[in-house]
Amino acid sequence: MAANGTEDNGEFGRTADTATAPATVAALVTAQWGDHRVGVRSAEGDLTHHQLAAGAAARAALLCDLLPRGAEPHVGVLLDNVPEYPLWISAAALAGAAVVGINPTRRGPELARDIVHTGCALLITERAHLPLLDGLELPLPPERILVVDDPAYRSRLEPYAAARPGEARIGVPAPASRLLLSFTSGSTGAPKAALCTQGRLAAAGHALARYFTVCRDDVHYLCMPMFHGNAVFAGWAPALAGGAAVALRRRFSASAFLPDVRRYRATYFTYVGRAVQYLLATPPGPDDRDHTLRAGFGTEAGAVDAARFAERFGVRLVEGYGSSEGGAALQRSPGTPPGAIGRAAPGDDLAVVDRETGAELPRARLDRDGRLLNGEAAIGELVNRGRSAFEGYWRNPEATAARTRAGSGTRPGAGWYWTGDLFFRDAAGFFHFAGRTDDRLRVDSENLAAAMIENILSRYEPARGVAVYAVPDPVAGDQVMAAVALPAPAAFDPEDFAAFLAAQPDLGTKMAPRFVRAMAELPVTATGKVHRVVLRRSGFRCVDPVWWTPLEAGPAGSGYRPFDTADRAALLALYRDRERNHLLDG
Repeated sequence: MAANGTEDNGEFGRTADTATAPATVAALVTAQWGDHRVGVRSAEGDLTHHQLAAGAAARAALLCDLLPRGAEPHVGVLLDNVPEYPLWISAAALAGAAVVGINPTRRGPELARDIVHTGCALLITERAHLPLLDGLELPLPPERILVVDDPAYRSRLEPYAAARPGEARIGVPAPASRLLLSFTSGSTGAPKAALCTQGRLAAAGHALARYFTVCRDDVHYLCMPMFHGNAVFAGWAPALAGGAAVALRRRFSASAFLPDVRRYRATYFTYVGRAVQYLLATPPGPDDRDHTLRAGFGTEAGAVDAARFAERFGVRLVEGYGSSEGGAALQRSPGTPPGAIGRAAPGDDLAVVDRETGAELPRARLDRDGRLLNGEAAIGELVNRGRSAFEGYWRNPEATAARTRAGSGTRPGAGWYWTGDLFFRDAAGFFHFAGRTDDRLRVDSENLAAAMIENILSRYEPARGVAVYAVPDPVAGDQVMAAVALPAPAAFDPEDFAAFLAAQPDLGTKMAPRFVRAMAELPVTATGKVHRVVLRRSGFRCVDPVWWTPLEAGPAGSGYRPFDTADRAALLALYRDRERNHLLDG
């Protein structure tokens, strides 16, 4: 989950008492039966809540008939934001199965690995994504790969048209029933699939519906991809819990945002990463405030752009911090200073601690301009020392144990939830993000593992060594930077390198380096490991030649040119303008 709520408000009307709220997503889906108000709006047309419940029941019955004996009840969903996506989450909930959100920006063997690792017994996809599956070795026969925009799919659903919720199921849905497997990335190895139960998703939906006082007349606009936790946890689940409708945008489009909002009369939207900046980059118009939106909810917009968004569109952005694992959450509340994320969510005992000793670190000292004065003493890892909602990773006990330091005996912090993120806490108790502890990168809201990108770049024949690391993006998240050791750094061939990247079938769309540093040798530690701390600290502010794809020039890796003094000055000015220059020094 990417964010949690902030200050209380009464903008969204009133909801029913949630003291006896359904404890499972299956119960929330079943409650839609007989409700003939519009429940989903999209380019494909409208569906009522009743049609959604009936459609979910039909798909649950098909799922149960197709599931092989002894197979994991996991349904891979490789779709854009189309009505079939929430229908299959609902179907899995009714059947006591689970949905695996498959990221369509993954490629080749890595995409196949995601499907195989999670034991997907069915794969739900569409014609636009079929080329991604070409040549992959998948343990799925054709009859268990369902293409939702193929006429044959409708024919397969017809025998189940009369199904009702609860009639077809693998097991009785309960709060502890597994419902979602959401991929996240660590510093090494392949992405991990975080588990989420029906109870946790239902509770998240109720909490946000209660917080935003979601009412039955609201429309939640989902323009972020549904394989990402933001859209499901922060958009779909509270709409389901509050009886609201959702409006689906197949893929995010800045130019289509306001037309969609007006068309669907949306009252709420979710966002992550650079989406807000893309919206601000659209040409301003005299009717920018002519819409029904009341709030946006997400993460990584930044204080500067959040203020600009509110001024231009008249919409308050609610920012927070959290993870799809559910281990910790921060809430922005009244009086949160610029640059801070917020305070701990109710029930969380959050602290900034020393990674080795587990001791809580002193509060940060800030000057009048908000600059950190005692970073070496105040910056540490954010942990949740209390009870967390973390439910583990699918078939990865080592990663699960590492997240909580389980089985570490007397090691400080055993049993806590360790976020892997660096923070500091000011005198008033507000938490400020300061970076990441491992080699993860977050590019355009996608979590990437440096080691996986390094494995691909190491194929570049002229390179004697490669190191991949994050440099902060001037607006949100990170950009990928690669240090490449070459016999003659000055002879780096940008066209050859770009051609190499284009030829790699498993290089995802977010993995290409934005910056390339040509070096004679990579820096190493005393034990011979690549010294990424040194590389990250200097970033693009180094004496070695640096090549880059300018931010405005399009996707990273599409073309490189020298990163010169003028580029550096302009980029640093952009960091200052967005009040993110402190991340470079961190």
